[in-house]
Parts: sequence; structure tokens; C-alpha cells
Amino acid sequence: MGRGKIVIRRIDNSTSRQVTFSKRRNGLLKKAKELSILCDAEVGLVVFSSTGRLYEFASTNMKAVIDRYTNATEELLDGNNATSEIKIWQREAASLRQQLHNLQESHKQLMGEELSCLGVRDLQGLENRLEISLRSIRMRKDHLLKGEIEELHVKGSLIHQENVELCRSLNIMSQHKLELYDKVQCKIFS
Repeated sequence: MGRGKIVIRRIDNSTSRQVTFSKRRNGLLKKAKELSILCDAEVGLVVFSSTGRLYEFASTNMKAVIDRYTNATEELLDGNNATSEIKIWQREAASLRQQLHNLQESHKQLMGEELSCLGVRDLQGLENRLEISLRSIRMRKDHLLKGEIEELHVKGSLIHQENVELCRSLNIMSQHKLELYDKVQCKIFS
């Protein structure tokens, strides 16, 4: 059985209004975060309480979200014509070029190139990132080596069992050979 419909209107009791605001604000912020994670959406949420207090959430950077919103609304006001669509794609291309440039710079720094422009704090951050990467690589390598060692132990154990069986078969064959030899010797001398 579902809950009844709640009439949406201003809550007169200020304490109840503040409690409801707090709960609904937290729910809204949680939903915004989930939307950004689940759908890989760029989300920006700005909430002002009745007392003027600011609450915000941005999946990336609030300034970038607001800039993107401003650009999109300007383009809508300009009209949905071919030039505005071209502007959208040009901005998208510029954004992707900037991302590529940042990734290339980061890659060069990780490779130990172009470090002269970095300060002590930036170098410390780079060193920390490299140590984390090395730790991750070593853990993965150790995991793979342990797996290979376990596999070799299993193979060694199987080979040992096979060797024991072969030795047992060889002993049985040797014993049969001796018994046949003894029978042949008995027939010859009898």
C-alpha cells in the first residue's frame, strides 16, 4: 500500500520547515551526486536556504558547470540555427583539445620530462602519484607471480605423482622380469 499524496505548500512552523529543508536538501544533493556518477553527467546544483546560506554540489567544477550553462543558454537565446550548432561543436572541440593538452602535459611529467616549470609542491604531488602507481604495479606483479608459483607447485606435485607411479610400474615390471627369469632358469635346469 503506497503513501498518500502530500500537498505541496509552504510549511508554517519554522522548526518543521527547517527540518524538512535539511532532509530534502540532503536528498537532493544525494540524487545529484548519484546522477553524476551513474550517468557520467556533468551536474551542478546550487541551493540557498531561507536564511541565505549557500549549499552546492558540482560533479566536476562549479565554475566550469556555470560557464557551460551560460554558454548553452546564450546559444538558445541566439536561436537554434546552424551557426549556434557550429559554435557548440567548436567549444566542444576546444574543450577536448584542452583536455588532450593537459593529458599530454601530465604524461610528459610522469615520464620525467618538462619538470622545470614545476614547484616543490607540484613535484611532491607528482612523486606521490608515481609512488601510488608503483605500489599498484608491484601489487599486481606480486599477485601474478603468486599465481604462477601456485600453478608451478600444482604442476610439480602432478609430475611427482606421475614419477611415483612410473617408479611403481617400473618396480612391478622389474619384479615380473625377475619372476620370468627365474621360471626360465628353472625350466632350463630341470
